Amino acid sequence: MPNPQVYLDVQNLTKSFGSHLLFQDISFSIAEGQKVGLIAHNGTGKSTLLSILAGIEGYDSGRIVFRRDLRIGFLEQTPKFNDNDTVLEACFSRGSGDDLILKAKQILTRLKIGDLEQRIGVLSGGLQRRVALAKVLITEPDMLVLDEPTNHLDLDMIEWLEGYLSQGNKTLLMVTHDRFFLDRVCSVIIELDDKRLYSYRGNYSYYLEKRQERIDNAKAEIIRANNLYRKELEWMRRMPQARGHKARYREDAFYDLEKSAKRRIEERQVRLKSRNVYIGSKIFECQYISKAWEPDKVILKDFYYNFARYEKMGIVGNNGTGKSTFVKMLLGLERPDSGRFDIGTTVKFGYYSQEGLQFDEQKKVIDVATEVANYVDLGGGKHLSASQFLQYFLFTPEQQYNYVYKLSGGEKRKLYLCTVLMKNPNFLVLDEPTNDLDIQTLQIFEEYLADFPGCVIIVSHDRYFMDKVVDHLLVFKGNGVVKDFPGNYTQYREWLSLKSKDEIKAEGKKESHARQRQHKENNRMSYKERVEYNQLEKDIAALETERKKIEEELCSGELSIDELTEKSKRLPVLKEELDLKEMRWLELSEKEQ
Repeated sequence: MPNPQVYLDVQNLTKSFGSHLLFQDISFSIAEGQKVGLIAHNGTGKSTLLSILAGIEGYDSGRIVFRRDLRIGFLEQTPKFNDNDTVLEACFSRGSGDDLILKAKQILTRLKIGDLEQRIGVLSGGLQRRVALAKVLITEPDMLVLDEPTNHLDLDMIEWLEGYLSQGNKTLLMVTHDRFFLDRVCSVIIELDDKRLYSYRGNYSYYLEKRQERIDNAKAEIIRANNLYRKELEWMRRMPQARGHKARYREDAFYDLEKSAKRRIEERQVRLKSRNVYIGSKIFECQYISKAWEPDKVILKDFYYNFARYEKMGIVGNNGTGKSTFVKMLLGLERPDSGRFDIGTTVKFGYYSQEGLQFDEQKKVIDVATEVANYVDLGGGKHLSASQFLQYFLFTPEQQYNYVYKLSGGEKRKLYLCTVLMKNPNFLVLDEPTNDLDIQTLQIFEEYLADFPGCVIIVSHDRYFMDKVVDHLLVFKGNGVVKDFPGNYTQYREWLSLKSKDEIKAEGKKESHARQRQHKENNRMSYKERVEYNQLEKDIAALETERKKIEEELCSGELSIDELTEKSKRLPVLKEELDLKEMRWLELSEKEQ
């Protein structure tokens, strides 16, 4: 089997902004078919590196070589469009054939963008990101460079994108904080750490194992260097008067050894456990809450739930099903149409919202923190200063005295999170807290929440994060349907996979029956529906006949290759059409009774 072609070769790349060095002399290559994930702290140059490779950003020194005529598709964090273009026009930079337009419609439908004639200018930032993602995928470039491709996607879309990128021989370089996504899609992980680059030939789970080995080895080397450094320091202090060639060589080696000995491996010695949080036995009770934005946009319908003490709940569901609205009703920011929230007197909410990132950009990071609290009380006589708390969440002393406007988007998100946690709430309500946070910060935050002695509600599409933190799910399915599931996200997916299609269909029919019984007095069959009902009976009979005939023909062994292909394609379409018509016939038959 021939060796894959090298698509990209980067040698000794260095980039700085003024006196701030992002990375120095980093080298890596990407071959055809490799799927590479890039991991680094916020603010260390992940997005800058992708922009350099896409030709948008310059660099100080080094060499970047692409295979000749290589076509690159780049998804940047903030896409740029002509506001007057339609969605379909925005997906193509030149004329396109029917096949490409069909592919565009299929991918946009998967990303839940239905109106292809709407203008880009009226879309939200999240929808524009989805259009930008579709644009990159549609043209099938030789190499995909994706900066946070899962942002603003719901779980169905993320799982579809996982499958799409995993199949075939696609070549990919991406930055993402979604660790499930990294684990299932990527075959190589590269990590930017301390201005250097490390490469791991495996998925995210393999990277975690090998990274820990690297850190353990580095720690052992630092300990060895420190022991030797103490001996050599004593020799240097004796200040030999006549240093010959060997002595000068030893002196030069001493300074190299000093650098090694003073290297620091980032490691938190203790987990941050707060004991200064008290919450009473009564938390909150949802007393038959109903909420709808329009008659056909139902969020909740007579929803009841009694939240338990110390519960850590995750809320999942597709975009637009009402997750954030539910949270805002709990906090009193939205009013329910009917019902009420009965909240315990000891509850003190800490709310992290999608819209809450509002800072004075001219202030220093440490000043933003100290305006919230000078120190964080951990209970038992222990406390952390604001600076120590920021350092726990990976803000170095140098970064703490930076102005906010110099922070990356992820660093600003992290600062906002710190200001919420520093207020010592006993009930955290977190709406998409993981967006734009780097993986190292997510790991720290997961530990914090695992040890948090209060209550937690998290709205998130980050499946890995949810699995680490929550023990209970509310699944918002849309149209006011909420599933109460006693477990985490992976357990929920496993439970779903165990349910056969017949069970799911039966559940749907059962719900349909219940809805029809509830409203049958007010929903008698109209003349038009009766005509449809009679026609459905004829259609179902005809489709059943066609299905049986095709099944017999497929088993006969008498079909040509073309006939076999055609009928094999027709059969699943036929079955789906039968299912739809039977479901509609059942709905109408309830009115007949």
